[in-house]
Amino acid sequence: MSEIYKPASILAPYIKGLLSEKMSLGYSYRTEERVLFRFDRYCLERGLNTVLITRDFLGGWMEQSDTEGLFNQAKRISVIRQLLIYMASLGIQVYIPHDFCHFEQKLPYIFTQRELDALFYEIDAYVPSQINNRNLLRLSNEYKVLFRMIYGCGLRSSEGACIAASNVDIESGVLTIFNSKGQKDRLVYISDDLKELFKNYYQYICGELGVAPEWFFPALDPSRPLKNSTVSRRFTEAWARTSFSFSCNDKPVVHDLRFTFVTKRINRWIEEGKDINVLLPYLARFLGHKSISGTHYYYQLTLDAARIIKSRDSISPSAIPEVVSYE
Repeated sequence: MSEIYKPASILAPYIKGLLSEKMSLGYSYRTEERVLFRFDRYCLERGLNTVLITRDFLGGWMEQSDTEGLFNQAKRISVIRQLLIYMASLGIQVYIPHDFCHFEQKLPYIFTQRELDALFYEIDAYVPSQINNRNLLRLSNEYKVLFRMIYGCGLRSSEGACIAASNVDIESGVLTIFNSKGQKDRLVYISDDLKELFKNYYQYICGELGVAPEWFFPALDPSRPLKNSTVSRRFTEAWARTSFSFSCNDKPVVHDLRFTFVTKRINRWIEEGKDINVLLPYLARFLGHKSISGTHYYYQLTLDAARIIKSRDSISPSAIPEVVSYE
């Protein structure tokens, strides 16, 4: 729990209780912690003097601010919904919001090889403004490895940024992902080139810190892992420096590296004539999906899938023949 802000509203015990429960289960919950602290201030500003939360009281919290996107608004509401569910489980009468903001599903951005090359070139070329600051320089070298881990292993951003050093077995080439989305654990096997990269990187990071760190990607404060917001910002800055960003209508995000990994892997199997029905369950387990339907969903969202499927489809022309016009 944060040592900077201390919840002070009447809901403080429940905020602390929820955070303790989530963190005891292995969740980072850092982003959610900041939302909960914002809500604590919201309660203080409105003079909340009862734990019996009503719909009217939540009205101001659920409104979209002028500088906020629909996704962030929904995230804010979702976090407080978890708090209210936690309070309800303790027998407290509260209103639990059910109506979330609805917004269009953004299609993932699938990077071409040229775009990936340009993106990683900019990531590698990044130099902090304070070049003599060893900690900032250390972080710039961490990003080079982190983004390659996310893409090369198809990880979620938080899975890469918050992985403990003890969960990276470089010798055997295995990452252990604990308590990921859906409270699932899994093993992720890494390629030989990534093993070599991780080995060199870990020797470097231990040398810089003078001690083996708890986190594989320690933040500015080495006792904490990198924040998702920091990773997202560095990614956006690197992409903006590529020539492709100027002609790109859709702004890609870090998670699109995972989409790209899935798409390129399935495309390669299809082009090699392999039976993806046999291979998809393994890919689903590798990605941490509950079932292959989640992996199918990833692939079906991508426009690139249509090109590959069409190139391998030998049935449609005979099943649905071309219409012949008659005069």
